[in-house]
Amino acid sequence: MAKTKTVKPDKEANAGGERRRAAGEEVELDHARVWVEFPDPADDEQVFRCDLTWLTSRWGCIFGQGCQGISAGRASDGCCTLGAHFSDDDDEKRVAAHVARLTPESWQFHAEGASERGWVEVNEDGERQTRLHRGACIFLNRPGFPGGIGCALHTMALREGREPLETKPDVCWQLPVRRTFEWVELPDGEQRLYVSIGEYDRRGWGPGGHDLHWWCTGAPSAHGAGEPVYVSYRPELTELMGPAGYARLAELCEERLAAELPMVAPHPADGPAGGPAAGAAGPPAGRTEPGRAEPGHTMPG
Repeated sequence: MAKTKTVKPDKEANAGGERRRAAGEEVELDHARVWVEFPDPADDEQVFRCDLTWLTSRWGCIFGQGCQGISAGRASDGCCTLGAHFSDDDDEKRVAAHVARLTPESWQFHAEGASERGWVEVNEDGERQTRLHRGACIFLNRPGFPGGIGCALHTMALREGREPLETKPDVCWQLPVRRTFEWVELPDGEQRLYVSIGEYDRRGWGPGGHDLHWWCTGAPSAHGAGEPVYVSYRPELTELMGPAGYARLAELCEERLAAELPMVAPHPADGPAGGPAAGAAGPPAGRTEPGRAEPGHTMPG
């Protein structure tokens, strides 16, 4: 089970959420949402609880095309300023196998990563994570690098025709989708595992999430994608839910979007009637799929 990214409060450095909402640059955290529950077709002890307001929204990654970054003055970091925690040993081993295939041409800090210090560090909470180098994740290629800006592991996956979820740490490829688990005892005494699939908003980062300089899921400027999240994030959602679970989710999302009546509780960061927000940047040029950037202009984490 993947850990969630967390950040500690640092109001002097950022204090972003309240200020962004007051300026109309992000929507309120609490708003009407439509959730749907359905049994997992592949597991009769499991129930999916999915946020259709988020999954049918037109959010899209705008790294390098208006992303302001989670830390002030570091827009080119995107959401990679903190590095990535590993969910477990298997996650770290999987990433390590792909790190071994990176080259100096594809990874700006290859020499640093291959040094005695390596590319993993233990943070102040005793958790293993990707090492920070020059203020951000060591795998983040910075502006001006000939191999392209963004995550070196993400770029390598695209270059090889893979999904980035194969090469990146779990916590990175899951953002900004949040998956949580809760065992629920039903009135008849039976138990079901409820798996919630929703938006990784500021609260998902922990108490410090309110102080992030900027966060994209509630920003209208990031809600101009050509396809809804459940389509653009099909590979990630399939990995999180299984093929049968995702197929059922897609059916329910399609029914919601095809309804003739006005949409109930569209994402407020979307435009009127759940369409792209006015002034939204939209997906960066050169992408082959919404939310997925081509080598040379990659998503950060």
